[in-house]
Amino acid sequence: MTTHTVTDDTFEQEVLKSDIPVVVDFWAEWCGPCKMIGPALEELAEQYDGKIKIAKVNVDENPASPAMMGVRGIPTLFMFKDGQVISHKIGAAPKAALETWIADAI
Repeated sequence: MTTHTVTDDTFEQEVLKSDIPVVVDFWAEWCGPCKMIGPALEELAEQYDGKIKIAKVNVDENPASPAMMGVRGIPTLFMFKDGQVISHKIGAAPKAALETWIADAI
């Protein structure tokens, strides 16, 4: 499975009501660091298929969700479990660091 595109309209259903943990990547097309972690998140979505969902929210097209979460800079990653934030990470990180962050949280 690949990453899921989530919008303000689908955020509650796709993230908050998910039956598996969800990593949400708040990003934008113009953001260099966001583009750097994109391929790693795609690989991790495949690796953890069925165990976690990796969702991407474009902050330019969907301003309500990042505002609700208090996102001030991108990339910002939140991990949700049972509708609650259990961890978050700000800024780009190498795939190994992202993998460790996810594995430790789930």
